[in-house]
Amino acid sequence: MWRWTTHLDGGPRRVNHAAVSMGHKVYSFGGYCSGDDYETLRQIDVHVFNTVSLRWMKLPPVRTGGREHARDVPYMRYGHTAVLLDDTIYIWGGRNDTEGACNVLYAFHVNNHRWFTPKISGTVPGARDGHSACILGKAMYIFGGYEQLADCFSNDIHKLDTTTMAWSLVNARGTPARWRDFHSATIIGTKMFVFGGRADRFGPFHSSNEIYCNKIKVFDTETNSWLNTATAQLPPEGRRSHSAFSYNGELYIFGGYNARLDRHFNDLWKFNPEAFSWKKVEPQGKGPCPRRRQCCCLVGDRIILFGGTSPCPEQGMGDEFNLMDHSDIYILDFSKLLFFHTHTDTDTHPVPSTAPTKPWPAGRGSVSLSQRGSMFVGCKKPEDSVDWQCPSCPCLCASSMPTPEPLSVCPYCSSSQPLSLCLSILQQHANP
Repeated sequence: MWRWTTHLDGGPRRVNHAAVSMGHKVYSFGGYCSGDDYETLRQIDVHVFNTVSLRWMKLPPVRTGGREHARDVPYMRYGHTAVLLDDTIYIWGGRNDTEGACNVLYAFHVNNHRWFTPKISGTVPGARDGHSACILGKAMYIFGGYEQLADCFSNDIHKLDTTTMAWSLVNARGTPARWRDFHSATIIGTKMFVFGGRADRFGPFHSSNEIYCNKIKVFDTETNSWLNTATAQLPPEGRRSHSAFSYNGELYIFGGYNARLDRHFNDLWKFNPEAFSWKKVEPQGKGPCPRRRQCCCLVGDRIILFGGTSPCPEQGMGDEFNLMDHSDIYILDFSKLLFFHTHTDTDTHPVPSTAPTKPWPAGRGSVSLSQRGSMFVGCKKPEDSVDWQCPSCPCLCASSMPTPEPLSVCPYCSSSQPLSLCLSILQQHANP
């Protein structure tokens, strides 16, 4: 059963940021926070969330050593995209209130935290924000967004071949998806699934006639064509600034905002590409409040959701302008074997247990383990080993601990080892 297992606060307060996961870490780039000074041009900030220790770390600013090297580091921005290819994260697009939109490609080495700007060629897409970016093989696909120079929505597809660093405008066949921004585009197999976003009823130029489409549009990267598909039954409400991710060959969306309905969402939906059908998902546990412009990253069998913005409590679920920005983080666990009892400082009904119960000291929320519903104790070590350590996460189980059923991957670091959680691991992290 899917479950919201963890709620923590005290992280970076960010809206319209971009993030990717690699191993057991989530890398978050830039974004916007109400009240901060964006008139002064500065480097984009990088925050790293460790899903093992449940702690944030802000990377120090890069020493550029001169104006020429300063160009290799992106300025602070929002509405940009981030994708991971091998050990490099590519940042593209986005805008800043001082500099406007950008179309420079930046690259960030995960291993040494260094920035560089690849030498590119071809037809570079126009500067924009609110677009989407997907990786398939060695290619990055950019779709939609709001173009600054043309002052309109886009429905073009641009492709970057990362082996040659050459941009090209894809000559797509078929009926294209409508011009839009702040949609989602998700790769499943060789197809790109586009959902939601903000568009205009009359065409690419923005007027007061916004529409929020809830139809799935599918682009086939093998044939470079938009497919004619059936209409999915019982779809979610149209929305923009939601999150989307794929898991086990299915598409999931969370949250978002619809201005015509004046409503923020905190619902979770699953789309099956084979059946071309939607289903609303109701995870156990207490999930996030309605919000938009958050980030979601998949780490193993868990979704790491953080940031975004919501209406102030006294304003209700709508009100586009009276908003509060979030610094919290939620974890949604898809594992069928791993269950946590979650609580916050206001939880007055903890699960009773005779086993040792220890909170995880990270932020103002915490995670408690007990015998009831969370009995995974001890890493499942090989039969011929007395003490065995996962090579990707700092956990060592005691040989005297009970041995649970094996898992296909480590639920912390997602390494391909026959592991499961143990109480000793959590106690080690509770006493760093």
